[in-house]
Amino acid sequence: MTRPFIMVAPTGARRSKADHPALPITLPEIVDEAVACAKAGADALHLHVRDDAGSHSLDPARYHDALDALRDAVPRMRVQITTESAGVFDVPDQLSCLESLVPGWASVSVREVARAPELAERLYHGCTERGTELQHILYDHRDLSQLQTWLASGTIPPQQTSVIFVLGRYDGSHDASPVDMDPFLEQHDYVTEWMVCAFGQNEHLCLAAAAARGGALRVGFENSLTRPGGTPHASNAASVAQLIRHLEGDKT
Repeated sequence: MTRPFIMVAPTGARRSKADHPALPITLPEIVDEAVACAKAGADALHLHVRDDAGSHSLDPARYHDALDALRDAVPRMRVQITTESAGVFDVPDQLSCLESLVPGWASVSVREVARAPELAERLYHGCTERGTELQHILYDHRDLSQLQTWLASGTIPPQQTSVIFVLGRYDGSHDASPVDMDPFLEQHDYVTEWMVCAFGQNEHLCLAAAAARGGALRVGFENSLTRPGGTPHASNAASVAQLIRHLEGDKT
């Protein structure tokens, strides 16, 4: 099997150092972790930034500084920003971030944009016109249906069909399982690229199953801090390295 494209999501919007002391929060920590993850084999980084209090932020200036620092430190690593609301930001905030920053690559939750459908066309077409590649975050079949509806109506331009399927739930109510991919893949003919992330201890097992079916992978502390059995990964880079060994046949 050809090694799949691997993105690392080292921070997320909600976790803190109380969850894992190696979680990168500050910009220097994120840069150091990006360098380590690139060396471990990660091809891309899913970027979250935090404010001075350590809380989730969509501040374009903070993103700009982070993107500049990452470009210098890991020039060959693709960087994707998040527009995740995390229960804090609304669609105008997300739209403002995209329009002010004009990132090369961003993830956008379909269900979050659907909170303000009157802004959907401006968001999706504006990103396309400015050259921002979007990855649509999909949590379930309702998100799939919304994406299909917006593609059919022209609300989303036809070239913006990259998706990430989210398996499991952050709150621990459902640990991801490889079978969670099935409902997504039954309806994935309309997408050009698909990726999987998975919450819980089965993260690597789910990602290996996705790789076997032709998907790209997102791994890291945003989704899972531990290996099966609950043993913590030492760092995001350690998780990336372990995932690659798993893909190569080492299931230990």
